[in-house]
Amino acid sequence: MTLGGAPIYVSTRDPVRRARSLPEAVRLGLAPDGGLFVPTTIPRLAPRWSEAETWPEVVEAVLRPWLTADDADAWTRDARGALDFPVPLRPLARDRYLLELFHGPTLAFKDVAARTMARWWGRALRGAGEAATVLVATSGDTGSAVADGFAGVEGLRVAVLFPRGGVSDVQERQLVARRPGVRAYAIDGTFDDCQRLVKGALVDPELAALRLSTANSINIGRLLPQITYYAWASVQLARARGEDLRPLVSVPSGNLGNLTAGLLAAAMGVPIGGFVAAHNANDFFPRFLAGRAAPFAYGPTVATVANAMDVGAPSNFERLHALFGDAWPAPVTGVSIDDEDALGALGRVWSEEGLLVCPHTAVGLEAIERVRAGDAAWRGVPAIALATAHPAKFPDVVARATGQRPTHGALEHLVDAPTRVEALAADASALALALRRFAADEG
Repeated sequence: MTLGGAPIYVSTRDPVRRARSLPEAVRLGLAPDGGLFVPTTIPRLAPRWSEAETWPEVVEAVLRPWLTADDADAWTRDARGALDFPVPLRPLARDRYLLELFHGPTLAFKDVAARTMARWWGRALRGAGEAATVLVATSGDTGSAVADGFAGVEGLRVAVLFPRGGVSDVQERQLVARRPGVRAYAIDGTFDDCQRLVKGALVDPELAALRLSTANSINIGRLLPQITYYAWASVQLARARGEDLRPLVSVPSGNLGNLTAGLLAAAMGVPIGGFVAAHNANDFFPRFLAGRAAPFAYGPTVATVANAMDVGAPSNFERLHALFGDAWPAPVTGVSIDDEDALGALGRVWSEEGLLVCPHTAVGLEAIERVRAGDAAWRGVPAIALATAHPAKFPDVVARATGQRPTHGALEHLVDAPTRVEALAADASALALALRRFAADEG
C-alpha cells in the first residue's frame, strides 16, 4: 500500500482492483465479492497538524486527507458535529495513561464511529436517492452504539444481531431497547455465528432488493473516524509532557478494527512507537504474530469476562493482511490475557489508583505490563491503554474483581425502557425471513 493523496477503495479479493469512492464503499459495507474495502493509498497528515488545540480540530486534520475536494467540507463537518463528547487522556502511575473513549451516549468507544457513520451514511444515501437495511453483528458494544446513532435516520433500517447469553445484562438492555427503525435479534450461537450470518446476507442475491449493508468494522467507514483518537491522544500526551513522544499503545482487540485504525494512524504520520494487540483467550492474532498460527487459521470462539472481544475469527485480519502484509508501519506485539489475570489487573487498578475500569481496559493494562516485563526497551516509554467502555456496562465482572458495583445515570433508564427483540437460530434462512418481515413492517 502506498502513501499519497485522497484514496480510492478496492476489495481485498479483487485482482482487477475495481475502484470505488468512499461514499460507495460506505454504502456497500462489504464488497460484492465478499472482500473488505481497503484504500489504494494512505494519505499523509498535513504539516503542523499536531498544533491543533481541540479534539474537533484534530478530527478535521485527520479526516480531510481521506476525502475528495467534493466531499471534504460536508463529511468533516458531519464528523465534527457527531463527535461532541470529550476523549480525555488520564495519567496513571508507572508512566501509563488511559485514553477514555467511553464518554459518548452508549458509554463505549464504538460511539466515535457509529455517530459519525450515521451522518455520513445518511448523506451518502440522500446523494444516491437510496434506502438501505444496515446489518450489525455485535459482541456487546457495537450494536448499541449503532442502534443509538442510526435510530430514526431517514432511509435506514438497522438489524442488530447479538449472541444470546453472550453479552452482559447491561449491554443486552442497551441492545434491545425499542428505537425507531431498529430491530434486535438474539442469535442462538456465538459472535462468529452472527458475523457469518451478516457476511452471508450481504452477498445473497435473493436479498438484494433490501439493499443490505453493514456498520460493523467490516465497513471502512467505521475505521476512519477511529483514526482520529489516536492522533488526539498524541496531541494530549505531547501537551502533558512538553515534548513529542512515541508511546506504546495497548489496544484491547477482538475483530481487529481498532488496531487497524491505529496502524492507519501510524502510517499517516501519528507518532506511535508500537502497538500491543491485547487479546483475551481468543488468541489467533497473538499466535499469528508469534509465528504459531498460519494466516486465517482461526480457532473457535471462547467465552470470557471481556466478552466484547470474544472473537475467534477476526474479520479485519483480512484487511490488515491486504494493507500491510508483514510490513507494519509500527511494531505490533500480540498478548493474550486469561480471565484470572484480567480480573487481577482490574482489581489492581482499583487498589492502586482508586479507579474502576471495564474488563477490556484491564486486559489492555495487563498487556502493557507483560510487554514491559518481556522487553526492556519499552520500560522507559510512556504507554497508553485505550479505555474502551465504561465499567458500569459490566457491573458483575467489576464487582467480582473489586467488590464495587459501578453505576452510570445513562444506564438507569434502561431498566424500565420498552424493548423489542426476536430470538433466531444461527441460520441464514431464518435471518432472511426476519429481514423481509422487518422491511415489510417498516414500509
